[in-house]
Amino acid sequence: MRYLALSSLLLGTALTTTAFAQQTEQLNYNLVNVQAEATRQVSNDEMHAVLYIEKSNKHPAELATQITQLMNQAIAASKKYPQVKVETGSQTTYPIYDNDSRKLKEWRGRAEIRIESTDFKAASQLVSELQQNFQTQSIDFNVSDAQRKKVENELIVEASKNFQQRAQLLSQAWNKSGYNLVNLNLNTSSQYPQPIMMRANMAKFAGAEAADAQNVAAGESKITVNANGTVQFK
Repeated sequence: MRYLALSSLLLGTALTTTAFAQQTEQLNYNLVNVQAEATRQVSNDEMHAVLYIEKSNKHPAELATQITQLMNQAIAASKKYPQVKVETGSQTTYPIYDNDSRKLKEWRGRAEIRIESTDFKAASQLVSELQQNFQTQSIDFNVSDAQRKKVENELIVEASKNFQQRAQLLSQAWNKSGYNLVNLNLNTSSQYPQPIMMRANMAKFAGAEAADAQNVAAGESKITVNANGTVQFK
């Protein structure tokens, strides 16, 4: 009885191994890698700006107080623009030494304000108002998360259809009746324009009581969905 049971087990294992080998051979037969994509130019609908103040003082406590007051004024001014998201960025204080004697000369502090909004007019007005005390480090534009996800979802469908069309075309070129999908990968990518630097325009705003809001050109970004995978000809 034990001999018969062992023989049955060995026979079952052999059959399973043979069936698996046949399936593996079938899977690796007539395989073709296919790639397609879908691309769209999308208008940038979100503005980002970084402004900063940089002050010096021989007394670090006085320097900290001065920077804190200016930052608080900026936050208070931003309350007039509820459609604009404002947050404080990095803040640093460091010593400045005399080049000759290497003695402590003064303390210098730097603090940032970050602005984000889909309302370009409101964001530009706030930037202009803050430039009475702040300098603008950069202004750049991109596609908002909500808009990007919407476009990506549409491009995923488009890229998938392009993949199917290309796979069907290859099947016909090789005189095959059709294909089966083995695997498919969908990847998204975005290309945003370079940030618009504003350093050269800051001098005219220094000490100004008010400044006109700057007209902005947000430009476009390219969003792409790549579809690549493997099909098996029938």
